[in-house]
Amino acid sequence: MINLKTVLKRTAGAAVFLAAAATTPVQAVETIKLVAIDGYPARAMWVKEFSEYFLPEVNKRLAAGGAYKIEWQEAYGGTIVKPKGVLEGIKLGLGDIGVVTTVFHSSKLPLQGIAFVTPFISSDAGTVAQAVDEIAAEFPHMGEAFERQNQVLLANGVVLDSYQVFSRVPVSGIADLNGRKVAGAGYNLRYLEGVGAAGVRGGLTNFYNMLQTGVVDQAMLWPEAAKTFKIGEVAPYMLKANLGAVNTKSVTVNMDTWKKLPQEVRDVLKAVATDYRDRIAGIAMQRAEASETKFVADGGTIVELSAEQRKAWAEAMPNIAAEWAEGLEAEGVPAKEMLRAYMAKLKAAGEAPTRDWTADLK
Repeated sequence: MINLKTVLKRTAGAAVFLAAAATTPVQAVETIKLVAIDGYPARAMWVKEFSEYFLPEVNKRLAAGGAYKIEWQEAYGGTIVKPKGVLEGIKLGLGDIGVVTTVFHSSKLPLQGIAFVTPFISSDAGTVAQAVDEIAAEFPHMGEAFERQNQVLLANGVVLDSYQVFSRVPVSGIADLNGRKVAGAGYNLRYLEGVGAAGVRGGLTNFYNMLQTGVVDQAMLWPEAAKTFKIGEVAPYMLKANLGAVNTKSVTVNMDTWKKLPQEVRDVLKAVATDYRDRIAGIAMQRAEASETKFVADGGTIVELSAEQRKAWAEAMPNIAAEWAEGLEAEGVPAKEMLRAYMAKLKAAGEAPTRDWTADLK
């Protein structure tokens, strides 16, 4: 038999509980406003992934915690800064977070050149990206260079499988580079010292015009970028030299902004930056072969450099890795140790260097 008093007591208790729950304030989600920048256009692969993966993924993970949400303002393609201006822009607070193209800043960020000064080793973007980030974790000097630019390094990125040589004129070997003017983005201009070519500094956004107008005969870039920036229209010949993958991008946050961010937000930014690093490396590798196929389909010609010629090119170069390390050692940076550690990581990953850049270290 149902006890009426018991039912009434339970009903009253439930009503009190529901009333209390209804009047208990729900924790408000704090909205944080951040400006994300890059000087390259949104069609550039790493910018597209930054906008479509990194930013929403940060908010997705923050939503799981229920305490914070970021309101993103995105500014790419010269809206706030040009490609070479991201480092300075984040330093000054024009942007809170962004992708710095480090190859433009060899004097301010010399340690970012570690993959550039060790060519002819790896054409695997993921392997190089992970090795560089492990070096950054083991040697604080890499992050400290960014701190001097008023920003925090979250992750380093590799957006290319390997530099190749794109040419306005037919090219079949290293002899065809001799006496030519070749565009590059900084460190890799030193590669040309081994083949008698003259380097001309440039960047992805102006390689097309440099080739079209004859300012240069050739340019060093990678197939996916050549496809994106339509380089095949003005340079229909590719010498597949497999100069190697290099880190050219770093995700950083303005230091003043970083200090104001809650620890939960910092942790999420750091974690997503690492996943973004792996994501763009994977995309770079996926698109490399497809981009070469499209290059040929559009009328381009690819000639693969023989192993013997690759070795000859590497051996003809000055030991730019040893020079790099010696210069930094003079400034108190353990660059020789870093270089040895980096080479060891690549070898442990299964890479077989065409040249051992640590052989000349004293």
